[in-house]
Amino acid sequence: MTDTATRTTTSSPTSTAADQVLGSDIGLLVLRVVFGGLFAAHGAQKLFGWFGGNGLDATIDGFTKMGYNPGELFGTLAGLTEFVGGLALLLGLCTPLAAAAILGTMINAIYIKLDDGLLGSGGYELALLYAVAAITLAFTGPGRLSLDHGRPWARRGLVWGGAAVALGIVTATITLILKAVF
Repeated sequence: MTDTATRTTTSSPTSTAADQVLGSDIGLLVLRVVFGGLFAAHGAQKLFGWFGGNGLDATIDGFTKMGYNPGELFGTLAGLTEFVGGLALLLGLCTPLAAAAILGTMINAIYIKLDDGLLGSGGYELALLYAVAAITLAFTGPGRLSLDHGRPWARRGLVWGGAAVALGIVTATITLILKAVF
Protein backbone atom coordinates (compact mmCIF):
# COMPACT_ATOMS: atom_id res chain seq x y z
CA MET A 1 0.00 0.00 0.00
CA THR A 2 2.88 2.34 0.70
CA ASP A 3 4.38 1.57 -2.71
CA THR A 4 1.16 2.59 -4.50
CA ALA A 5 0.83 5.80 -2.50
CA THR A 6 4.46 6.67 -3.17
CA ARG A 7 4.17 6.01 -6.88
CA THR A 8 1.03 8.13 -7.12
CA THR A 9 2.55 11.16 -5.41
CA THR A 10 5.95 11.00 -7.07
CA SER A 11 4.93 10.22 -10.64
CA SER A 12 5.89 12.89 -13.12
CA PRO A 13 3.07 15.09 -14.35
CA THR A 14 2.12 14.93 -18.03
CA SER A 15 2.71 18.67 -18.49
CA THR A 16 5.20 21.11 -17.10
CA ALA A 17 4.47 24.57 -15.77
CA ALA A 18 5.84 26.01 -19.02
CA ASP A 19 3.17 24.12 -21.00
CA GLN A 20 0.19 25.21 -18.91
CA VAL A 21 -2.24 27.77 -20.26
CA LEU A 22 -2.39 30.81 -18.03
CA GLY A 23 -4.99 33.52 -17.62
CA SER A 24 -2.72 35.85 -19.60
CA ASP A 25 -2.81 33.38 -22.53
CA ILE A 26 -6.61 33.46 -22.49
CA GLY A 27 -6.55 37.26 -22.29
CA LEU A 28 -4.15 37.51 -25.23
CA LEU A 29 -6.28 35.05 -27.20
CA VAL A 30 -9.41 37.15 -26.64
CA LEU A 31 -7.54 40.36 -27.54
CA ARG A 32 -6.06 38.82 -30.68
CA VAL A 33 -9.27 37.20 -31.91
CA VAL A 34 -11.46 40.26 -31.39
CA PHE A 35 -8.91 42.90 -32.42
CA GLY A 36 -7.45 40.89 -35.29
CA GLY A 37 -10.85 39.71 -36.46
CA LEU A 38 -12.31 43.20 -36.50
CA PHE A 39 -9.26 44.55 -38.26
CA ALA A 40 -9.40 41.81 -40.89
CA ALA A 41 -13.09 42.56 -41.40
CA HIS A 42 -12.30 46.25 -41.80
CA GLY A 43 -9.71 45.39 -44.45
CA ALA A 44 -12.23 43.09 -46.18
CA GLN A 45 -14.63 46.04 -46.33
CA LYS A 46 -11.99 48.07 -48.13
CA LEU A 47 -10.86 45.32 -50.49
CA PHE A 48 -13.95 43.23 -51.22
CA GLY A 49 -16.94 45.22 -50.03
CA TRP A 50 -17.72 42.52 -47.46
CA PHE A 51 -19.47 43.26 -44.15
CA GLY A 52 -21.22 46.34 -45.54
CA GLY A 53 -18.06 47.87 -46.98
CA ASN A 54 -17.85 49.89 -50.16
CA GLY A 55 -15.15 47.84 -51.88
CA LEU A 56 -11.85 48.64 -53.52
CA ASP A 57 -13.05 51.27 -56.01
CA ALA A 58 -14.57 53.39 -53.23
CA THR A 59 -11.47 52.85 -51.09
CA ILE A 60 -9.25 54.05 -53.94
CA ASP A 61 -11.46 57.13 -54.43
CA GLY A 62 -11.36 57.85 -50.71
CA PHE A 63 -7.58 57.61 -50.54
CA THR A 64 -7.22 59.83 -53.58
CA LYS A 65 -9.47 62.46 -51.93
CA MET A 66 -7.35 62.28 -48.75
CA GLY A 67 -4.27 63.08 -50.84
CA TYR A 68 -2.75 59.60 -50.98
CA ASN A 69 -1.69 59.46 -54.62
CA PRO A 70 -1.73 57.18 -56.40
CA GLY A 71 -4.95 56.13 -54.69
CA GLU A 72 -4.76 52.70 -56.30
CA LEU A 73 -1.51 51.94 -54.53
CA PHE A 74 -2.31 53.42 -51.13
CA GLY A 75 -5.94 52.25 -50.99
CA THR A 76 -5.01 48.70 -51.93
CA LEU A 77 -2.05 48.72 -49.55
CA ALA A 78 -4.21 49.93 -46.66
CA GLY A 79 -6.84 47.26 -47.33
CA LEU A 80 -4.25 44.50 -47.64
CA THR A 81 -2.41 45.64 -44.53
CA GLU A 82 -5.59 45.65 -42.48
CA PHE A 83 -6.85 42.35 -43.88
CA VAL A 84 -3.62 40.34 -43.75
CA GLY A 85 -2.35 42.00 -40.56
CA GLY A 86 -5.68 41.40 -38.86
CA LEU A 87 -5.78 37.74 -39.88
CA ALA A 88 -2.20 37.23 -38.72
CA LEU A 89 -2.99 38.76 -35.33
CA LEU A 90 -6.17 36.70 -35.04
CA LEU A 91 -4.13 33.54 -35.62
CA GLY A 92 -1.13 34.68 -33.59
CA LEU A 93 1.13 34.32 -36.62
CA CYS A 94 4.24 36.49 -37.11
CA THR A 95 2.81 38.69 -34.38
CA PRO A 96 5.41 41.50 -34.20
CA LEU A 97 5.31 41.95 -37.98
CA ALA A 98 1.50 41.94 -38.04
CA ALA A 99 1.45 44.45 -35.17
CA ALA A 100 3.90 46.69 -37.04
CA ALA A 101 1.66 46.65 -40.11
CA ILE A 102 -1.38 47.63 -38.07
CA LEU A 103 0.58 50.32 -36.21
CA GLY A 104 1.84 51.91 -39.43
CA THR A 105 -1.70 52.03 -40.79
CA MET A 106 -3.06 53.53 -37.57
CA ILE A 107 -0.39 56.22 -37.45
CA ASN A 108 -1.63 57.34 -40.86
CA ALA A 109 -5.24 57.23 -39.64
CA ILE A 110 -4.29 59.36 -36.63
CA TYR A 111 -2.50 61.83 -38.88
CA ILE A 112 -5.56 62.21 -41.12
CA LYS A 113 -7.80 62.88 -38.10
CA LEU A 114 -5.47 65.16 -36.11
CA ASP A 115 -7.42 68.30 -36.97
CA ASP A 116 -10.60 66.70 -35.57
CA GLY A 117 -9.02 66.28 -32.14
CA LEU A 118 -8.79 63.27 -29.88
CA LEU A 119 -12.43 62.81 -28.90
CA GLY A 120 -15.75 63.42 -30.55
CA SER A 121 -17.05 63.14 -34.06
CA GLY A 122 -14.22 62.31 -36.43
CA GLY A 123 -11.64 62.18 -33.64
CA TYR A 124 -8.63 59.89 -33.67
CA GLU A 125 -9.33 58.11 -30.38
CA LEU A 126 -10.27 54.82 -32.05
CA ALA A 127 -7.17 54.82 -34.27
CA LEU A 128 -5.07 55.55 -31.18
CA LEU A 129 -6.73 52.68 -29.30
CA TYR A 130 -5.98 50.32 -32.20
CA ALA A 131 -2.37 51.52 -32.30
CA VAL A 132 -1.96 50.86 -28.57
CA ALA A 133 -3.45 47.36 -28.92
CA ALA A 134 -1.00 46.61 -31.75
CA ILE A 135 1.93 47.89 -29.68
CA THR A 136 0.80 45.77 -26.73
CA LEU A 137 0.71 42.60 -28.83
CA ALA A 138 4.10 43.44 -30.36
CA PHE A 139 5.69 43.43 -26.90
CA THR A 140 3.72 40.64 -25.20
CA GLY A 141 3.58 38.25 -28.11
CA PRO A 142 0.47 36.23 -28.92
CA GLY A 143 0.48 33.86 -25.94
CA ARG A 144 0.51 30.08 -25.89
CA LEU A 145 -2.75 29.70 -27.81
CA SER A 146 -1.34 30.83 -31.14
CA LEU A 147 0.32 29.59 -34.28
CA ASP A 148 3.55 31.31 -33.21
CA HIS A 149 3.83 29.43 -29.92
CA GLY A 150 6.79 27.08 -29.84
CA ARG A 151 7.83 27.85 -33.40
CA PRO A 152 11.39 28.85 -34.32
CA TRP A 153 10.14 32.15 -35.77
CA ALA A 154 8.19 33.16 -32.63
CA ARG A 155 9.35 36.51 -31.31
CA ARG A 156 8.29 38.67 -28.38
CA GLY A 157 9.72 40.86 -25.70
CA LEU A 158 11.46 44.20 -25.45
CA VAL A 159 13.73 43.94 -28.49
CA TRP A 160 11.11 42.52 -30.86
CA GLY A 161 8.38 44.83 -29.57
CA GLY A 162 10.70 47.80 -30.02
CA ALA A 163 11.61 46.64 -33.52
CA ALA A 164 7.93 46.27 -34.42
CA VAL A 165 7.15 49.77 -33.14
CA ALA A 166 10.14 51.18 -35.03
CA LEU A 167 9.07 49.39 -38.23
CA GLY A 168 5.51 50.70 -37.86
CA ILE A 169 6.76 54.26 -37.35
CA VAL A 170 9.21 54.05 -40.26
CA THR A 171 6.63 52.68 -42.70
CA ALA A 172 4.07 55.28 -41.59
CA THR A 173 6.63 58.05 -42.00
CA ILE A 174 7.59 56.87 -45.49
CA THR A 175 3.91 56.74 -46.44
CA LEU A 176 3.32 60.27 -45.12
CA ILE A 177 6.39 61.56 -46.95
CA LEU A 178 5.17 59.99 -50.20
CA LYS A 179 1.74 61.50 -49.55
CA ALA A 180 3.30 64.94 -49.19
CA VAL A 181 5.47 64.56 -52.30
CA PHE A 182 2.78 63.30 -54.64
